Amino acid sequence: MDHTKRPVVEALQKFQAAQPVSFHVPGHKHGLLSGLPSDLKAALRYDVTELTGLDDLHAPTEVLAEGQAMLADAYGAKQSFFLVNGSTVGNLAMIRSICEPGDVLLVQRNAHKSVFHAVELAGAHAILLTPEWDEQTCTAGALAASTVDVALERHPDAKGVFVTYPTYYGTTGSDLELIVASAHKKEIPVLIDEAHGAHFVLGTPFPPSALQLGADIVVQSAHKTLSAMTQASFLHVNSHIVDTDRLSRFLSMLQTSSPSYVLLASLDDARSMVANYSEKDKQAFLAWRLTFIEQLHKMKVLEVIETEDPLKILLRQKEASGYTLQRALESAGIFTELADERQVLFVLPLLTERTSYSTDSICKAIHSAVQELQEEAVPTSIPAEPVEHEQLRKLVITTSNPVRDQAQWVDTENAVGRQLMDSIVPYPPGIPLVLSGEQLTQRQIEEVCHMIESGAKFQGAVRANGSTVEFEVMSVQGDDHIG
Repeated sequence: MDHTKRPVVEALQKFQAAQPVSFHVPGHKHGLLSGLPSDLKAALRYDVTELTGLDDLHAPTEVLAEGQAMLADAYGAKQSFFLVNGSTVGNLAMIRSICEPGDVLLVQRNAHKSVFHAVELAGAHAILLTPEWDEQTCTAGALAASTVDVALERHPDAKGVFVTYPTYYGTTGSDLELIVASAHKKEIPVLIDEAHGAHFVLGTPFPPSALQLGADIVVQSAHKTLSAMTQASFLHVNSHIVDTDRLSRFLSMLQTSSPSYVLLASLDDARSMVANYSEKDKQAFLAWRLTFIEQLHKMKVLEVIETEDPLKILLRQKEASGYTLQRALESAGIFTELADERQVLFVLPLLTERTSYSTDSICKAIHSAVQELQEEAVPTSIPAEPVEHEQLRKLVITTSNPVRDQAQWVDTENAVGRQLMDSIVPYPPGIPLVLSGEQLTQRQIEEVCHMIESGAKFQGAVRANGSTVEFEVMSVQGDDHIG
């Protein structure tokens, strides 16, 4: 296929070139009635609906069908889909497509919150698989094949294995191909949240893609590492044991019935970008990356950690938490992807030979920030070990929402042993620290309080009420959800 073509982009350009008169939605009428700033307003010329010549995402036969076929070709998939509701809708649809109420799904414990929402919506039971601790990034890392083998032996009725690859921090491990092989021996599909790995298709030095390693369904956030707009994602199917028609039906049910053509155009463009990314582009990126890292290493107060994904690096400053370092960098105009208690995470740009970031000006700003921080920072207590996890445990997630009149907010002293009404989710990265229905332990409470004190932001069943931290728990203790 000719991947220099962008059928969706070209169809929008052709449509607007004809100077169409709008008597259709959306109501801003090609931006005429919008009060947005002019640079934002200009994009509204392409914010149209399912008009003649522009196809229909939910029943594509023209330019969108062509664009999705080109996407499948670029990634080596049997069928691919454009997603306009983020990788979240991909996770929801692929889990719902294989799980009925009461079914068992094996789930990597450090999965995104949308995965647990999908399990809840399906009325399924998640068997939580504890990943290996990654010493390099000091985070929960990849799944070991041995962990999955044990789970498959204990739960032969499992409908699927759900794996996060790579982790938010760029960790992939080396066992995914073995995991896929073990599941496929039992005709069990492997679902992959590859939100942070849409660029893996480019090959070495990037890790192998999950599709290359045999995964059945893979969702990718084209906006995280490629050039697509926020919320624009891909979903790929490469399987004989997955019902693609059923998956497509759930995508149609769960995605908006009014998809944004601006997002669809950006997906078409991102596909073209990655499909045409040349060896010269890759070498230009790697040369820029090497220069950037070498300049960072010259700042003796910083520790630079490289991950398995060359697009991710971590920075640490001795005696300062990641939250403190992040605030210092932001004061110098450098905005990072996230911070935790130890470090900040940089997502590097996938540069081409025609684009550049000025490493000199960037590193000058970083150096200024860390020098000022070094003079002012108070040593921070940084935990060396993660909260303990059981090796394998079962979480039953009910199909109905908890009864809200059974909820109450309690302080830390009264929270120990109580069941949460909702998950506790540091955001970013959106990976639940404690799940809905779990009983809070003293250590978990201490960790959450320490993170809040350090500057972490949370979603869900925890809040700061003045100087007090409170948790939303069930006022009436039900059956223990952990078994």
